[in-house]
Amino acid sequence: MSKAFDKIRIVDTTHVLAGPFASYQLAVLGAEVIKVESPSDPDQARYQGSDRAMNDQGMGTAFMAQASNKKALALDLKTEAGREAMKRLIQTADVFVENYRPGAFESLGLGYDEMSKLNPGLIYCSISAFGSTGPRRELTGYDNVVQAFSGMMAMTGHGDGKPLKSGAPVVDYATGTTAAFAISAALFQREREDGKGQFIDVSMLDVALILSSSHLTSYTWNGKHPEQKGNTFPFATIGCYHASDAPLMIAASNLQQQKRLWTALGREDMIKANNNQRLDAHAEEQEVLNKIIGTMSADYWERFLQKRRIPAARIRRMEETLADPQMDSRDVLQPLNCPNNPVDGLKVPVTAFRMSDSPSELQLPPQPVGAQSTDILKELGFSTEEIETMRTLGATN
Repeated sequence: MSKAFDKIRIVDTTHVLAGPFASYQLAVLGAEVIKVESPSDPDQARYQGSDRAMNDQGMGTAFMAQASNKKALALDLKTEAGREAMKRLIQTADVFVENYRPGAFESLGLGYDEMSKLNPGLIYCSISAFGSTGPRRELTGYDNVVQAFSGMMAMTGHGDGKPLKSGAPVVDYATGTTAAFAISAALFQREREDGKGQFIDVSMLDVALILSSSHLTSYTWNGKHPEQKGNTFPFATIGCYHASDAPLMIAASNLQQQKRLWTALGREDMIKANNNQRLDAHAEEQEVLNKIIGTMSADYWERFLQKRRIPAARIRRMEETLADPQMDSRDVLQPLNCPNNPVDGLKVPVTAFRMSDSPSELQLPPQPVGAQSTDILKELGFSTEEIETMRTLGATN
């Protein structure tokens, strides 16, 4: 069965999370991804994760989460030989992805203007904290820094003035997803417009703002800053309530759902005719719900409400979520099949969607630094002697 990105070659010079996740999303859908790292300073994510022994081997879980289906090429782009090899590689590529400080690749002679001359069809995707334009373009940043700068942390918390970042690095993953989407769009446009490539500029700050779209729009309309509200929502029928044994999230969001909720609880007197009435009655409704939900277990209420088409879920830890039968039906997690490899059987997430004719699949486990260097360099026309010279010069491994 063919894959969505069969015969698409992606050169991935990214590191840590957002960039590698972008190329990974395309790799599990069939793209040939060549991960390029410095032989002396590889992706720092290789040494990060929950297993120290694996970190020491350069196979940290932070790296393995988005490293499958990628070939590994070691090139020191600070050397002339490394840059020459990169130029040859880019001439064979459909997509080039980098996430260094804006201007870094231009200073190496590997910027979009130069590379598009070598390969007019090249789609060149640059990912950075603040984008390639503006007074902050040269600043570096990670997920937590962007959450802080964007206003996301300021609006997250329990109203005590102590800002909180999201537990997961949501800006990183959303940036990777955005970049993959942008690359897909550019590939589609290239097919329709005589094979011409283009430059893609992805900013983590822009992504963070997009993730806050409804709050952002409210602010631009009336200047009302989104404040910390913890698990409290504008309507009392949406929120976190403590059952007799555990917290429960309820989301009777629209008028029909709030009517079903109050009817199911035997409190038809609380049903409201419009959303303004719901806003005005928030305190009263919250007090009533606190008393009712506290009488039974969270499991009881979850079943009770879901049966009546009222969205609700008991708050779970990750291990319970992964053990739920729903997970077995989705193939979001897939095991690595690599006998005699320490990561054999490791389950990693692939994509958050399913395609009937192009399933996401793991075919190559995460590779050591430069595992395919010799093969790729030979394919690019380098002789055995030239490759050995490059090794001597530290341009490859």
